[in-house]
This record gives sequence, structure tokens and C-alpha cells, in this order.
Amino acid sequence: MSIWEYANPVKFMRLSGRVLPWVAIGAAICIASGLVWGFLTPPDYKQGATVKIIFLHVPAAMMAINIWAMMLVASLIWLIRRHHVSALAAKAAAPVGAVMTLIALITGAIWGQPMWGTWWEWDPRLTSVLILFLFYLGYIALWSAIDDADTAADLTGWLCIVGSIFAFLSRYAVLFWNQGLHQGASLSLAPGERMSAVYRYPLYLSMLGFGLLFLALVLVRTRTEIRRRRLAALIAREVRA
Repeated sequence: MSIWEYANPVKFMRLSGRVLPWVAIGAAICIASGLVWGFLTPPDYKQGATVKIIFLHVPAAMMAINIWAMMLVASLIWLIRRHHVSALAAKAAAPVGAVMTLIALITGAIWGQPMWGTWWEWDPRLTSVLILFLFYLGYIALWSAIDDADTAADLTGWLCIVGSIFAFLSRYAVLFWNQGLHQGASLSLAPGERMSAVYRYPLYLSMLGFGLLFLALVLVRTRTEIRRRRLAALIAREVRA
């Protein structure tokens, strides 16, 4: 069985309909457990209770970047192989990614204020995440501005490729520019930099929950886009008749 079989809308709808309830349940369990577990962790010896926002901020920031990466892959599949489901999946993922990026920016500001003494700083990573958020908005607006779906998929696909530069920078900006205020990676395997297990395990659970939540939302939205396209085709057929 080839993965390309699920580029067929009928097969995609059948498979996604089966897995969606389980993914949604898994997301709810993991997010609720991760956030409650994280809330019950002891205060950090440096950051106090403010460190607990990590269980919301880090998963959202992770998803903000990874969702754009997923959109890039889906857009490349569309541009190369012209599979409509991949284009619709990229379109469906964009609003979810925009919300995740907004959550990352807001929680980062809340976390940064007591740590840095300011709500915002033109730090390399913060700035690149803000630009990534603007790319999300531009991507969504471009889809809405073009009536022809294939043309919209083509143009947004190229926009996604360009925006990937900022997704990459937002991930590695701390390594490129050491003078930024933003800390290094929250999860590191480097000796002496690894997060305590007290925080690490509930964070893993929250990250898994956010990943499953994204998968559930993108499946729901992609199924909606497929139904919308079918309805438009039926209306067009009736008009021609």
C-alpha cells in the first residue's frame, strides 16, 4: 500500500474519519494531564512560579514552527505532484499555526516581563517568530483573495517556501545570534543543560498533546475543505445543467 493512495479524497475521508475520534481523545487527555501535572510542579529556584508557563509556551512555539514545516511539505507535494488533498491540508493547517504562533508570542511576553523587565524586545528569535506570524496571516489572506483554488494553491505554495526561511530562523536564532535575550533550547541533551525531570516529563506530555491537537484540527479542517470543494463542484454542475 502506498501513502499516495490517501491523496485520493475518498480514501482520505474514510481513513481520517476512523482515526479522528482517537486522535481527539488522545489530545484532550495529554493536554489536560500535562497542564495539570505542570501546574503542580514546584517553583523553579531562579524563575519561581513563572516557569510553569513553559508547559503552554514551549508546545505552542514548537507547533508554530512545525506546522509551517508541514505546510511546506504539503505545498511541495502540491506543486510537484498536484495532489489536491495536500493543498487543502496546507490551507487547513494555516489558521491553526497562526493561533499557535499567537499563543507563543503572548505567553512569551507574559513569561519575559518578570524575567527581562519588558513585555517585548527586538530579540532575533522573538522578531523572527513575529514575522512568521505575519506570514501565516499573509498565507491565509492570499487563499481568501483568489477565487481559483488551483491558482491560490500555487501562489500560497511559493509563499510557504519563502516563509520557511523565517520558520528556520525562529528555530535556530538563539544559536546564530548569542546576544539575544531569549534563552537557549528548553530541551537539550547537552551535559549540564538538561531540564530537570520534574519539568521535563509534564512538558513532554503537553508537547504530545499539542501535536495530537494539531493533527485532530487539521483533519477536521481538511475534511471540511474537501466537502466544501465537492459542494462547489455540485453547484457548478447544476448551474451548467
